[in-house]
Amino acid sequence: MFADPLIAKVFYNLMDSAVRYGGNVSTVRFSVEEQGDDCQIICEDDGEGVIAEEKEKIFERGFGKRTGLGLFLSREILTITGITILENGEPGKGARFEMKMHTGIWRREVEHI
Repeated sequence: MFADPLIAKVFYNLMDSAVRYGGNVSTVRFSVEEQGDDCQIICEDDGEGVIAEEKEKIFERGFGKRTGLGLFLSREILTITGITILENGEPGKGARFEMKMHTGIWRREVEHI
């Protein structure tokens, strides 16, 4: 995957948000799914989730219980290399952040024989 070196900060922010705001979170899981020519990294937790009215607001500067910068900066960092992020979890069942990469941003590792 081709991404800004600050992508580690994005992953940190997602885990930090889960622990701080997810309620009784016991698991944070990352996975990768291919969807045709696109690929997405998924970060899921088993906490309270995000209510429908806040799914887009959580990425706005200043929104939140602390500085309101974590998810805002995460989206900005990802946008630099054309990666999108959205929250697509089910309230009451946990948060699910999907980071979508289109063709050209990622590639399959090819085994050399």
